[in-house]
Amino acid sequence: MVAEATDNKFQIQVFAAGEIVPGLQVLDAVQNGTVEMGHTASYYYFGKDPTFTFGSAVPFGPNQRINQAWYMLGGGKELLNEFYKGYNVHSVLAGNTGCQMGGWFRKEINTVEDLKGLKFRIGGFAGRVLQKLGVVPQQIAGGDIYPALEKGTIDGAEWVGPYDDEKLGFYKVAPHYYYPGWWEGGPMLLSYINLDKWNALPKQYQSVIEQAGQYANSWMMAKYDLGNPPALKKLLAGGTKLHAFSPAIMEACYKAARELHSETAATNPNFKKALESLTAFSNNGYQWFQVAEVGYDNFMARHSQS
Repeated sequence: MVAEATDNKFQIQVFAAGEIVPGLQVLDAVQNGTVEMGHTASYYYFGKDPTFTFGSAVPFGPNQRINQAWYMLGGGKELLNEFYKGYNVHSVLAGNTGCQMGGWFRKEINTVEDLKGLKFRIGGFAGRVLQKLGVVPQQIAGGDIYPALEKGTIDGAEWVGPYDDEKLGFYKVAPHYYYPGWWEGGPMLLSYINLDKWNALPKQYQSVIEQAGQYANSWMMAKYDLGNPPALKKLLAGGTKLHAFSPAIMEACYKAARELHSETAATNPNFKKALESLTAFSNNGYQWFQVAEVGYDNFMARHSQS
């Protein structure tokens, strides 16, 4: 898109994860100038600072529309880019998966008690939430999840949603598929750009990158809306057992998340600033959503099954 918009004067050469640096070192590569730009999930870097979580999704954060509205028009972009300056990067919105799934389990998870001692593949800040409920979070790369489930090294794993999960065959070794993934209600994907390189670009090229990012964002949302429904049907036909997390589990996780958010905000001013901004924006957003959007969607969802 960038090349076409500039008559091939400005081009971006694309490399897959691992070709230049490992997948979880995108931020570092952009920060130190190994590459000028990288596409990633911000929450992978929560270990550097929990504030990175807000660039993708915070546990029990908003859905994709409210999340990106906060980033685009609700002060999120300015707040995050001010934070990212400390890491020599600038962010551009470039994707959203929509609400993800709650993961695959070898056995049913019916009560909060069932979470205790559970070895669960989950990354980032959400792992700390689940730790409060006795879960033992595991950081495992995507390609290693299936054998770990098969051998029983782990009891469950979350990945993305039906479109991505079906390809990895988790249902063969962990048939219980839960929803929703409350840790990723509407996770954004960002392109990080080295701050010096960004500032050196002509305004025209900066604008082109912004607009290409918007296209990538819309394309990814549409791609998942296209791919998830048939993938879920295929999974169910293959023996997947679909479950909703119980209300008791959801409420316990919500309480644990709120506790962790408060504890982190008490010692991290950047996290506190982002949490207050997103929470206020999200609360207003959901007051509107429950008026028309949720009511209409629930009605249409019921009739789509008839």
